Order: sequence, then structure tokens, then C-alpha cells
Amino acid sequence: MTRTAPAIPNCKFPSHSDPRVWLLSSGASPIGIALSRQLLAHGDLIAFGAQPGDTSDTPTGRAADFTAFWTGEVLVKEGWKDRARVVGLAGRNMGQCQAAVAEVVTLFQRLDVLFCCSSQAIVGTVEELPSTSRATALIRDQFETNYFGHINIIKAALPTMREKRSGHIILLSGITGHLGTPGLGVYCASQWAMEGFCESLSYEVAPFNIKMTIVQPNSEINILTNQITAAPQLPQYTPDNNPAPLFREIIGGLLDRVDGTARTNEPSNGRSDLGRFSSDSIISVYPQLSEGTKLQLLAETVNALAAIGGHENPPARHIVGHEAVASVKEKLKTVSEELEDFVEVSCAVDLHQQVEDQQGRDGEAPNL
Repeated sequence: MTRTAPAIPNCKFPSHSDPRVWLLSSGASPIGIALSRQLLAHGDLIAFGAQPGDTSDTPTGRAADFTAFWTGEVLVKEGWKDRARVVGLAGRNMGQCQAAVAEVVTLFQRLDVLFCCSSQAIVGTVEELPSTSRATALIRDQFETNYFGHINIIKAALPTMREKRSGHIILLSGITGHLGTPGLGVYCASQWAMEGFCESLSYEVAPFNIKMTIVQPNSEINILTNQITAAPQLPQYTPDNNPAPLFREIIGGLLDRVDGTARTNEPSNGRSDLGRFSSDSIISVYPQLSEGTKLQLLAETVNALAAIGGHENPPARHIVGHEAVASVKEKLKTVSEELEDFVEVSCAVDLHQQVEDQQGRDGEAPNL
């Protein structure tokens, strides 16, 4: 049965007389390319942050996709090439981040929207990522991309936005920033850390008229369109031995559906053997998605980003899609119910209030 993409409502953009200037932290990513198509068609100006290798003379993989987009669309469509530039941007290098922001301001006289969309995911349970030098390096690499890289580019952009007393920072996170996911603990940790940083930042920069928005689509958006690294699987965490809905199995099923990669064999219990992610060694892959699959996967998120970016009063947090909304609602409901179940125990630790209440009942003056 052929699945058709849902109809997407038209965005309410700012007027064409006031186009927005964007800096994308990962311009060669699928979300960067998909978003920029809509922004350039609208009349906005875009600086594509490029990692080393994104603009290679002999491009492969994602670099090839970006090169095809640049040469086949940006340089061809009327007016696009004058409003698009590629700037070197390795988020782990603070100097490069500062240089990228300076280049954007020199080219376009300002920076309206910073879109932080760099991401990678480590798949593996806590026990599958032991305290070895290799596992520790993987975890550090995860945080360098998902956390420290974003912090660097945000810090680099703040002085310019503060001076102009205008700006909008958008972080592409996911519902994994709200929900702990078994088998995706390190990835969730990097997102929770980044969201805590951004939420605190939003209060600090509000007096300078700088807005902060966290966008949370389904986990597939960031994970299926970026690098996935799988740690070796322990036998105790195979589907036969552990009934928890581990992400290793979920991602295997998702990749089966979206890129059509066949598994080497199918166990008798009907579960996928997880193919490439059940190896005894560390494996890193970029899911090979067709152009149509990427467009359908990203459509709702791109629409939301294009509508929110540079908005006069954007949401502090925007959840994309019915499934994501339902998941977050269920989590908040669970938290609320648990709070009510244990509210008396929680309040019982307020010893100072208890002493005052007792003194009031005994007719004694409270100790101040």
C-alpha cells in the first residue's frame, strides 16, 4: 500500500520586504538542504555552515548531495545564488565559529536566525558502552557534536545579536529531549544537556530581545538523517533475553522500511536480527534514504522551522507531529500522576514549616 505524505498548510512568513538572514550550523545535512529550499524560495538569505569535506572536489555521500543541490538548484534558480553563501563552520572550533558569524555579518549586514542542527547518535545500552578508552571517545565525540559544538556557535552569535538587540536561536532537538529512550541513553543525555543550557539561556538573553526556541520532532528526524554509531551488542540485551523496547531493534526496523536494506537472515521468532547493528565491532553509518523519503520525513519539521524562524513572538518549545505531541503528553501525565501520588511525602521534608505549625498549635512564638 502506497503511503502519501500528509497535506502541509502554508507557512505564514514575514513580508518579502524584510527577508531573514539565516546561519545553518550544518548546511549539508538533509534538514539543512530541505529547509533552505523553502527559505530561498521565500526570499531569505542563507549562510550554509560547512564542515570539512562537505564541499570536497570529489564529493561522496552527504557532500555529493549538497554539491548536487548547490550546482543543480542554488546556482540555477533565479536569484538564489545571490542570497546563498557557504561558510566554513566546524562547531568544535570556537575560532571558526566566530569567523563564520563575522563572515555572515559582512556578507548580509546582520544575523537574524541561527539554526543549530548538527547531530549524531550513539546506539547502545549503558552496559554496552563500558569505561574503555574507545567507548569514552565515542561518548565525548557525541557531546562534542550535539552539545559543545552548538554552545560554541551560540556563544559566537550572541554578541552580534545583543548589539542589534534582535535575533532568534533555534535548536533542533527531538522528543528524546523529553523522553528517556532505552538503548539511546548517551544521545538523550546530550539532548537533555543542550535543552537545559538553552532554557537557561533564554532567560538571560530575553532583555536583549533575543529569542530562543527548542524544536522537538520525532526522534527519526535527527537520527535517520545523520550519522548513527552502534556499540557492540551484549548477549544480555538481545531481544530474546531482554524484553525492553531497545532502540537498537527499533532503528533496525525503521531502516528496513525507509531504505529497503535487506537483513542477512530472519530469526524464527519473527524479530529482525538487526543486521548492521548486531556486529561485534563498532559500526557507523549514514542511512541511505531516497530523496522522496527524506522530503516526506522532513516536511512537517521544515514547515514549522520556516514559519517560526524570526517570528516576533516564537514559542519557547515547539513539538512537531501528532505522535510527538502524544508521547510528550503521556510523559507529562505520568510525571503529574507520580507527583500527586507522593505529594505528601515530598512536602513532609519541609521541617521548618512543620516546626512553625507545631509551635502555633502549642501557643509558642515561632523562632525567626
